[in-house]
Amino acid sequence: METAAGVRASLPIRSDIDLVRVRQHVRQAAARLGFGLVDQTKLVTAASELARNTLVHGGGGHMEVTHVVDGSAHGLRLAFSDEGPGIPDLEQALRDGCTSGDGLGMGLGGARRLVHEFAVDSTPGAGTTVTVTSWAVRPPLPRGEA
Repeated sequence: METAAGVRASLPIRSDIDLVRVRQHVRQAAARLGFGLVDQTKLVTAASELARNTLVHGGGGHMEVTHVVDGSAHGLRLAFSDEGPGIPDLEQALRDGCTSGDGLGMGLGGARRLVHEFAVDSTPGAGTTVTVTSWAVRPPLPRGEA
């Protein structure tokens, strides 16, 4: 897998205004890469949840946006990073209904369901990075997989 030129950015997440900018940037980048409206909406929704977590639970951070290519497939990879307290129990945090704030507890699990690839790297006391990838044109499955 490689990154492609044209769609690459780093956006700060330090305020509610930055959350709006993240949503706008992701929508524009997805549209530019040919994502359909439903897939744009799914990715923007996931980005909104993850950006809010970065701000609220991580104390702020940034989002890296990268256009990724895998053969004829292309998509967007979003990485949300903070230097906050980390996630002490990731398995619990991914469970629906688990919340450390005032929300419904659907953020991480909900975001995971809206994208094609989802990964979390979190160390208590050292911060969290959540990386998601959505494909406008999905990569082909390896032979023998359905």
